[in-house]
Amino acid sequence: MAETTYETLFILDSNHYARDPGGVSKQIEDIITEAGGNVLVNRLWMEQKLAYPIDGHQKGTYWLTYFEIPGDGLTTIARAFKLAESVVRELTIKLEPRLVEPILANARGQSAKEEGAEAPAAEEAKTEAAPA
Repeated sequence: MAETTYETLFILDSNHYARDPGGVSKQIEDIITEAGGNVLVNRLWMEQKLAYPIDGHQKGTYWLTYFEIPGDGLTTIARAFKLAESVVRELTIKLEPRLVEPILANARGQSAKEEGAEAPAAEEAKTEAAPA
């Protein structure tokens, strides 16, 4: 079965995340890999006050994950996310195949233009700094 790329935005319990940030991110990654998926990017997005309380939570930590998984694995991870204590809410969307690379580059903190322009700019800086 073909793997599709998905994006999941989590609202995590800020208290759980503050106590064990590595454990919470590892738990999310483990859920995906145990269902047969492959995590591409897994990162903190932001922490902020929620617009309205969710299950008594006033503040949430937003976590962004991009992964590939066969379609039948989605139901497995959706159930596991609902059962995870640290996950308050989650939303998973399927990414358009032609947008996967630019989105992943952005999530990694680099754009396609920067990747190509980074090397020449570094070379220019070296030649300008060298004494004549």
